[in-house]
Amino acid sequence: MDINDLRSLITVAGLLCFLAIVGWAYGKSSKKRFEEAANLPFSGDDDQGAPSSTTHPR
Repeated sequence: MDINDLRSLITVAGLLCFLAIVGWAYGKSSKKRFEEAANLPFSGDDDQGAPSSTTHPR
């Protein structure tokens, strides 16, 4: 086995890992969790942690 065979094996292994990650990301079981995570910034109180506009000194 020479260096070119090793490079070919590493390339194929990298491609398989990439395809596995893409399959996991676009799989039906992950869709609901990703949609919930995408909507987290829009849920909850809008003014949580923000100072009230009525207590602002002028």
